[in-house]
Amino acid sequence: MVSRVRVWLNRTYAENVFFMDQLRRNPSDRAVEIHATHGDPDSPVLAAADTAELEPEGLSPAGYVEYALDQCARRGIDVFVPRLHQAAIAAHRAEFEAIGTALLAPPPEAIAVFEDKIVAYEAVQAIGLPVPPWWRVRDADQLLAAVEELEAGGHKACFKPASGAGGVGFRVVTRAPFSLVHLSGFPSPYVHLDLVVEALRQAEEPVDWLVMPRLEQPEVSVDCLTGPDNRVRLAVGRTKNGRRRGFTLHEQWLEPARRIAEGFGLRYLSNIQFRMFGEVPVLMDVNTRPAGGLHQLSLCGVNAPWLAVQLALGEDPGEVQPPFLGQDYTVVSGPRPLRAVSLPQQRVEGAALLPALPAPMESVESAATVLPL
Repeated sequence: MVSRVRVWLNRTYAENVFFMDQLRRNPSDRAVEIHATHGDPDSPVLAAADTAELEPEGLSPAGYVEYALDQCARRGIDVFVPRLHQAAIAAHRAEFEAIGTALLAPPPEAIAVFEDKIVAYEAVQAIGLPVPPWWRVRDADQLLAAVEELEAGGHKACFKPASGAGGVGFRVVTRAPFSLVHLSGFPSPYVHLDLVVEALRQAEEPVDWLVMPRLEQPEVSVDCLTGPDNRVRLAVGRTKNGRRRGFTLHEQWLEPARRIAEGFGLRYLSNIQFRMFGEVPVLMDVNTRPAGGLHQLSLCGVNAPWLAVQLALGEDPGEVQPPFLGQDYTVVSGPRPLRAVSLPQQRVEGAALLPALPAPMESVESAATVLPL
């Protein structure tokens, strides 16, 4: 009898409830049990897991590694998918392997390259792939110089933290005066240059921003599955153009993504994003973790989370091609259960789930709905 697989996701995004769903619906019909930890007791991933715990706050990276090793040993974790403190955890891969846990994460050296967007752009440019023009900005004078140079070239300037994820801190610079137009709709990413300059001049500490032109659509987000031999097994592009989403296997997107994934050793699941700078596709960002929208590849007949777990367990699926490309679609929010108590019910070995209290519902983005063409 094939044994169950025990998978742990730590402090992951709410969208990864779909990642968990796919693990359970794997085509190998293998029993999967999922452990989840989070700092937010109302995270839907806790409600979706078989067992769950609240994470301790305030741990240093080294302290978190000790916590993670203890979790893996106590819970009998076969595959650990780290998000929080990913680099620190990956640096202790041998210690996790010694207790029987495979890490679904790249080597720490690969993670370090892409933690800082400017280091990433320099590294990718060095292997001959196009990146947008960029400036590292720490104060108001540097911001003004970068914005003026971009505007002189006919571009809109934008900025974001040099380190960060999920679009946090992204803003587009405008010189349009503030008016009621800015108050008549939803908040936008546009911010007046004078306000940014004033905030920088009053700041007590320097910022660390990446300033670059606002890139044009389409955005193509390539999900890559890469083996421990640094060879890509699967690469599929997810296209975004306004509300409309779709899929692509065009080599103008997949070829540079493969070069990045293989050249930098982005093992297991990574996500490499491109946009247009004029007529040229350029790198926008690289995530060394599974993308929140990875589950959307199910519309192409691909269960990428399970393929990654198989690789981590040494069960190489070989090169994978999607059997078809799904039609264009959009994403809408949908309800997921939350527990009325701070943690979901726990799965007891050899017993049924304990009775649960009635659960409220939370809306989680990225449920895929197919649009007719």
